[in-house]
Order: sequence, then structure tokens, then C-alpha cells
Amino acid sequence: MARDVINLGRVRKQRARDEKRRTADANAARFGRTKAERAAEAARLRAEAAHLDAHRRDPADPAGEPEA
Repeated sequence: MARDVINLGRVRKQRARDEKRRTADANAARFGRTKAERAAEAARLRAEAAHLDAHRRDPADPAGEPEA
């Protein structure tokens, strides 16, 4: 009938640490990106912006018609 003595404060704190770690892991999976992924995304956005700027109409001609 003799069992090991359990420190309830230690068990409570360990349970809280485990819960925080699970929350942190879930957030990292949802929001975390590596530096390489962030750099690739930034490069893609720059390329898209450059592509749109290259196809922009001349701002001096709002009607879009060529000058005669």
C-alpha cells in the first residue's frame, strides 16, 4: 500500500508547462515561417510589383489613347 509521495505543486506546474508548450507548438505551426520562406515571399512580391509597374499605362494619358 506504500506509494511514492507526489509533490502536487510540481505536478501542477509541469502540467501548465506542457499546456504552454502545446499552445506554442500550435502557434508555430500556424504562423511560423523560416527566414528562407519569408525571403522568398518578399522576392515574389517584389517581382509581382515590378511586373504590374511594367504594364502600367502612361499617367499623362488617363484615357489610355495614344497621343496624335
